[in-house]
Amino acid sequence: MTWLITGGAGYIGAHVARAMTEAGERVAVLDDLSSGNAERLAPEVTLVRGSVLDRDVLDRALKELDVTGVVHLAAKKQVGESVEKPLLYYRENLHGLTVLLEAVVDAGVRSFVFSSSAAVYGMPDVDLVTEETPCHPINPYGETKLAGEWLVRAAGAAHGISTACLRYFNVAGAARPELADTGVFNIIPMMFDRITRGERPLVFGDDYATPDGTCVRDYIHIEDLATAHLAAARALDEQPGSGDLTLNVGTGRGVSVREMADLIGEVTGRTDLVPETRPRRAGDPARVVAANDLIGRRLGWSPRHDVRSMVVSAWEGWCLHHPGARGA
Repeated sequence: MTWLITGGAGYIGAHVARAMTEAGERVAVLDDLSSGNAERLAPEVTLVRGSVLDRDVLDRALKELDVTGVVHLAAKKQVGESVEKPLLYYRENLHGLTVLLEAVVDAGVRSFVFSSSAAVYGMPDVDLVTEETPCHPINPYGETKLAGEWLVRAAGAAHGISTACLRYFNVAGAARPELADTGVFNIIPMMFDRITRGERPLVFGDDYATPDGTCVRDYIHIEDLATAHLAAARALDEQPGSGDLTLNVGTGRGVSVREMADLIGEVTGRTDLVPETRPRRAGDPARVVAANDLIGRRLGWSPRHDVRSMVVSAWEGWCLHHPGARGA
């Protein structure tokens, strides 16, 4: 029995591969290495270099590796880029998923875990976002994730595949420095990047209807996210034909951008770089925080890490990949 993790050499994928391998699962990775790094993978993890758009590669991998379950992480994921390049996002995220599911059905794979996102909710006007909160994505990235969920559920129901759609909230941190996120697209690495260059971190908008006027988000440690995948995979294995699980993966606790900036200043030792406030960005909701009681009931999962541990581990990883950052 083998789990194939698509995009498994990426930031999230490598953590999922590590968690599943250390828990005794047999794991293989499919990754085109366009943004992933093979060095993130343990020696015992088989790497197949290829794209989910390549049916021949998929067919060979599923057969030769005796794949019984798939964790699908490979996707384009930058919101701004999705607005500029919607055709790219629909091709990579939706057409790629279609090709993968066709191969999965033909190979007789019985379990499928899909990487979704809180972006499916859009701008929810609620204190806590539940899985029943209406989905109104506001960018092509979120649209592809929501449509992907529809496709996964439909294929699962039609072909007897047990499926899980995990809606991630804001992922941060690192299990080990070498596995850290090397991109500069999310709030923590964006602030690290500014601090490393001796510049003040940026806060977009301080007039929201929140306690300190800045946006509030739910940050989930990457190690907790990885264990959620493990729990979902095992639940599908244990209950074949069980239908679909659609679950939020978050902490249920909100942290404001101002609070995050202050914490980052403490961890990096640059409290002198007072955050600079700029106007709101279009499309930023005031508050997006997960209700996570359903995943607790269905999978027995709960987050273990706090926000400080996320920032500390992310900073260790940042410093490894950016020599000289500590002396900035």
